[in-house]
Amino acid sequence: MQNGMNDFVSDRSVPVVLRVLVIGVCGQFAVAGLGICIVCLIRKQRFRDFGLNTKNLIPALLLSLMCCVPEFLYYFVQGQIHSWCPFQAVNTTTEVLSSAFPSNIAAYLITALFWGFFEGFNYVVIRDKISLLSPSKYMFFDWGALVCAVMCILIHGAVGVTPDALFEMAATFILIYGMLIVRKETGNAWGCILIFFVYWNAI
Repeated sequence: MQNGMNDFVSDRSVPVVLRVLVIGVCGQFAVAGLGICIVCLIRKQRFRDFGLNTKNLIPALLLSLMCCVPEFLYYFVQGQIHSWCPFQAVNTTTEVLSSAFPSNIAAYLITALFWGFFEGFNYVVIRDKISLLSPSKYMFFDWGALVCAVMCILIHGAVGVTPDALFEMAATFILIYGMLIVRKETGNAWGCILIFFVYWNAI
């Protein structure tokens, strides 16, 4: 379906808001996060129970951002950091930013919801559920964080055997695993959300 989806995304006869919404719903982690949110609402589970609260907020935000440093340095050494703009790697963002008001605002908010909140919250809930089933007594080890980090590497295809690929894989692992350990130790998950707003897809 990839070719058909690419044709749909590039079809400017379709309103950009609709295209952003469709590809958001069809995205891997974004649609998983949407589904998780729907399940939480149906089960009347509070989002604050998954760390969306004010407890240890500032340490959680700062420590989570520190988890991005190894991957940032990797991309910097590779010369792959040219500019910064939240969600610029999403293939509709350039068009969204150049669109007329209010379509640009609506489409950008949808982008932020799917590739920012839903994608970050997805990891948090999966980690929490796995760790509830298989708790760890160690501070820096967590089964849920491990599964999420491996899942991210496999789905995004960051797997390889060359030194370069191994460095990238390790940096991605540190980012995802690290932010979830921060969530575990601080009791706050806003850092995981922040990463997907200001770092992931932003450079």
